[in-house]
Amino acid sequence: MKSLSEIETTSKRASRALGYSWGISEEIGKSVRLLEMFNFEGIKNLNEYLNEKIDKKFENLNLINQNNECSEFSYCPIILGVSFLDQIEKIEKIKTINFSKIAYPLLFLPFLSRSSEVIGKKIFFKFEKNEFLLNINVNISTNLLNKNCPNIAKNAEVKILENNDNFNEQDWKSLYQLSEKTFVEETESLKKGAAGAGLTDND
Repeated sequence: MKSLSEIETTSKRASRALGYSWGISEEIGKSVRLLEMFNFEGIKNLNEYLNEKIDKKFENLNLINQNNECSEFSYCPIILGVSFLDQIEKIEKIKTINFSKIAYPLLFLPFLSRSSEVIGKKIFFKFEKNEFLLNINVNISTNLLNKNCPNIAKNAEVKILENNDNFNEQDWKSLYQLSEKTFVEETESLKKGAAGAGLTDND
């Protein structure tokens, strides 16, 4: 079994060999490592994408807006991912971002995951019937497990989710009332022995 370090290094070198700068190649290495760690087919998708990149043209997107339409070709998932990560603090204010076509969308996922960590919010990514929830770079939930990810994401949507409790106020009050049974009743002896208590004040 290949180590995560081997996966990262080989992915970085292969990307550099295909013309990406060392800086971008390092980002690719980290991304493929993340995918494989989360049990996604990072190596397979990167290998297919790099081989296809030799003969096909993919569009670069450096400035991301609310609606992003590529003219003819699909967006490069690498340049798109790096741009998204670089601009996440601005993108966070947009809330919902649309892309007409993204090539090999699985390679875009790690950049969304790392962006989620930067802003401390979950990010939801979907195209067609495929959905991904990226949780602060800790895990990725999806309905695509054990299925091949399509090579093209059409009409892709990215949503920045606000942080909200996953429970209602009544459930919280009920649980809190139960927790109050562990509180120790305050007595005079506890007051005297508690931290900061005393008869003299040296301040």
